[in-house]
Amino acid sequence: MPEDQKPEKNAPARRTPGKGAGGRQATPAGKGLGGSSAAGKGAGKGPGGKGGRTRPQQAVVAKPKPWGLIAAAVAVVVFAGAVIGYAVYAVNKSKADEITAADQIQGVQAFDYAAGQEHVTTNVSYTENPPVGGPHDPYWADCTGTVYDINIRHENAVHSLEHGAVWITYDPDVVSSDDVQELADVVEGNSGLMLSPYTGLATASDLNTPISLSSWNHRLGVDSADDPRIQQYVDFFTYGSDADGTSLYPEVGASCQNPDFAANPLPADATSAPIGESDAPTTDSAAPATEATEPSTDPAATTTN
Repeated sequence: MPEDQKPEKNAPARRTPGKGAGGRQATPAGKGLGGSSAAGKGAGKGPGGKGGRTRPQQAVVAKPKPWGLIAAAVAVVVFAGAVIGYAVYAVNKSKADEITAADQIQGVQAFDYAAGQEHVTTNVSYTENPPVGGPHDPYWADCTGTVYDINIRHENAVHSLEHGAVWITYDPDVVSSDDVQELADVVEGNSGLMLSPYTGLATASDLNTPISLSSWNHRLGVDSADDPRIQQYVDFFTYGSDADGTSLYPEVGASCQNPDFAANPLPADATSAPIGESDAPTTDSAAPATEATEPSTDPAATTTN
């Protein structure tokens, strides 16, 4: 090496840039002992996380409204309102249709047989056919919703009317079996009602209808078993009373039960026989029906139209 290129004595040794003592690279700015960087640990830290990573902000999503439940609730409220509204309508209509007087049933005939008619053991020639009052047998026909298959003795049936029963009759030669069954459905099992055939009702009676409903002092003739007046008559006249509470029949509280008569009914052409229990003494015979049981007014004049 030429002299002029030899290092001067006592000149400080050159250091490689970026290296410290011992030939190690100098610690970059911001690094501390051990080669760890302050910026590496702390720099970049934020509210979102550690290690310099920022946690992404989550978007707030509104929950969908439960439209199905809301619709169902509205439907329930509407349905309940409809039910309540119909119930109120039905009650009001029922009150409007309620019969409170005999003359509200179209076609009802009214008569004037006094209470306490005599009990007799002879047959009676009744003015009305079917009868609605007058002398009658001391033994009443069972009227506990009884359906008879024969034309029962009229004198026993009239006694049942005195006890508050409604007697429904039909002409067996005119009324169909289906209509008979419809009438039986009205009667069967309902206290205060009885049903029987009545020969000649449609042609040989003064009523001249195939179906008749009789109670004490009242009667109605109809042409078919589905006539709504049948139920009206039954509802009003069975153990019935007027709007003011006046009873429509003489013997209030009297029994309709006579199981012996129900088991062995007397036919229309039979004579009197002791069947069941009697509730009053009897006489041997009755005055002619035209004298003892004549209505005070002409039935046609008291028929409601």
